[in-house]
Order: sequence, then structure tokens, then C-alpha cells
Amino acid sequence: MDIILLGPPGAGKGTQAHRLVEHHGMMQLSTGDMLRETRKADTELGRKVSDIMDSGSLVSDDIVSAMIDAKLADMGPEVGAIFDGYPRTAAQAEQLDEILAKHGRNLDHVIELEVDEDALVERITGRYSCANCGAGYHEVFKRPEVDGVCDECGSTEFKRRPDDTEETVRHRMQVYRSETAPILPGYEKRGIVSRVDGMGAIDEVTHAIDSILA
Repeated sequence: MDIILLGPPGAGKGTQAHRLVEHHGMMQLSTGDMLRETRKADTELGRKVSDIMDSGSLVSDDIVSAMIDAKLADMGPEVGAIFDGYPRTAAQAEQLDEILAKHGRNLDHVIELEVDEDALVERITGRYSCANCGAGYHEVFKRPEVDGVCDECGSTEFKRRPDDTEETVRHRMQVYRSETAPILPGYEKRGIVSRVDGMGAIDEVTHAIDSILA
């Protein structure tokens, strides 16, 4: 079974993809992870990706599609794929259909994790982590038992991601809407789009996705 997980940054795609990998034996194909992996490889494609990223330019659709193609060739037909962060445009969606057909595969589901923008801003801007062990916390939803002291390791040093700001989150939402809008109608015509409340508890979101895949 091959699926696309859609949703803005912070919607929980990574968490749910990891659960699908763990529970269903699927493979997560994240464009970000693949770019980093390809960049490290001593191959012609790896050197090309490295040069592009070092120059600050965007990696082309053709290169991203080539990475997807190579991954599917290595996976074998018995392993389902979770596409995370791809496709982002109508052109990439067309390329994905061609790549899947080449490997005798078919897209089964497109699952969008829907979020409330204001709630997502609160979720992301309030999160922070222990600078020593990486344990995650939140100003509202998960504070340490002892204020200012990490529950896991006792450290008193904490950090935040520099891009976890309201301005950045709202910009990401705007970009997501502009990128995703041209993709969904085509999939909706094929009757493979499902939507899940991404603001629910993690287990609830997992159960909803499992129900779609059943």
C-alpha cells in the first residue's frame, strides 16, 4: 500500500509516519531525509545535490523524482511507501504517478492531517527541549514536574528551535496552502483523499489513519 501524508509543518506527519513504519512495516520516504542521505553518498547524483544545496538553490523536481525512483527500486513491491513532503506541486504529482506506474505500483490513499492555524501556532511556539538530553516540553501542555528542571536528566538548561516563531509558523501555513491547493483536486477526483483531525491526541490520529487503511 502506497500513501501520501499531507499536512503543514507541526501537524504531526513525522510522528504518524513513524508509527506506520513500526506497526505496518511501511517505509517513510521523506524528501528532506533523502536529500541529506543522497548528499552524503559518493555518487554522481549525490555530488550534484551537494553542489545545488551548497549554492543555496532549490533542488529540481527531476532530481527529487530521481531519488524517489531509486528508493522504490531498492524497496521491492512488498513494502508500502509513505510519501512525506512529496509531492508538493501538481508537476511532482504527475511525476509520482509515472514513477509508481514504472514500478508496477499504485497510489492508494492521500491522507491530509487538518489543523487549526491558531492552535498550531500555540502548539509550535510553546515547545522547547532540554539542552542536555533533548526531552521535549511545552509551556502549556507539558511542563517539567519541577519548574526549570528536566524530568529526565535533571538539567536546568533548555533550548528552543529558532524558527518556532508565530511569524514563521503562519508563513509555513501560507506556503502549505499555496502548494497543496493544486494537488488535492486531482486526487479527490480519483476518490482517494481522506482527512483526519491533526489536532487530536496522537493515539486518536493513529487510530483514524489505521481505520482509513483497513
